[in-house]
Amino acid sequence: MPDMNHNTPLSPRPLHHLSTGAGRRVLTHAQLRAHGVSAAKASEQCRPGGPWLQLLPGVVLLHPGPPTSEERLHAVLMYAARERTVGVPVQPGTESPPASAYGEAMITGPAALTLHGFSSTPPLPSLEAFDVLVPRLRRLRSTGCARIVRTPELPVPEQVTGLPVAPVPRALADAVAGLQDAGTVRRLLTEAVRGGFCDPAAVVRELTAAKLLNRPHVVDAVDSLLAEGRTLAESRLYRMVREHGLPDPCWNVDLRLPGGPHLGGLDAYWPEHAVAVELDTRAPRPGRRPDDEAEWSEYARKREHLERLGITVVHITPRKLRDAMEQQAAVVRTALIASADRDPSAYVVVLPR
Repeated sequence: MPDMNHNTPLSPRPLHHLSTGAGRRVLTHAQLRAHGVSAAKASEQCRPGGPWLQLLPGVVLLHPGPPTSEERLHAVLMYAARERTVGVPVQPGTESPPASAYGEAMITGPAALTLHGFSSTPPLPSLEAFDVLVPRLRRLRSTGCARIVRTPELPVPEQVTGLPVAPVPRALADAVAGLQDAGTVRRLLTEAVRGGFCDPAAVVRELTAAKLLNRPHVVDAVDSLLAEGRTLAESRLYRMVREHGLPDPCWNVDLRLPGGPHLGGLDAYWPEHAVAVELDTRAPRPGRRPDDEAEWSEYARKREHLERLGITVVHITPRKLRDAMEQQAAVVRTALIASADRDPSAYVVVLPR
């Protein structure tokens, strides 16, 4: 895409220079005035049958159309960037977004996912409108190919093909908000995880913030997403043990006290060292429903009980396995070595899960 600084005033130039020398371009009325083109002259050029097309309010396509997907994306961002606000809060713990020719506006929803490289979202030419994320207090309305999405907290945009685009988890939440088909939602969430675009926890955080987890078809898709995430994490755990030279554990086991109660399931267990690995694939959903609170309480209770019995439990998240596998292997190796200096653990029965 052409690199065009839309904030820099342009030297006044003849009208024919814009029409012929620049090729296909999109400019705002303010930029046209910087070129010496008055509002009246711009309106004249945009009349039916004229050489230009008013693509959106205040945004002009410098040829009669139809616009390309690139031009529509630029036009939507230009439209949303008009009268940009200052001092808009961003998500806690993030830096302020970098200065952009489009102010705080960024592409989100299905178009953003397509730009990120998703294959399960429609190609850009088939989308009638592009979602554009703006601060909540902006006085804008959806019109033409621009669909306005407001938010009280802006994420830090990513630059994709020179355009500000919402991060995948936020773009997913905005796309899911407009979908009613469970199959489509499931495909999007699955591709997000399987394709390595983001981890399940990040997706669920955004869906929770968007208050989408009260929709049954979204909850069903999230359950499939978490199952997909666990499968990938288990595969990486097997690879970590193999590639980093750890001793073979007992995989996927249940522990019980002799003649006593069930202690819980573990993803890997080294009986001679009393060291266990548990994949922490829970998504952060406390408070959404009573079952979630119960799950979290049970999780903490199991860990405390095993540690009282002298069993070291190493918790590993899917993200750490993906991004820092060598470091996680070192943590497990350290726990195995340290077992020689600990008091013997209680005897437990190891059963296949």
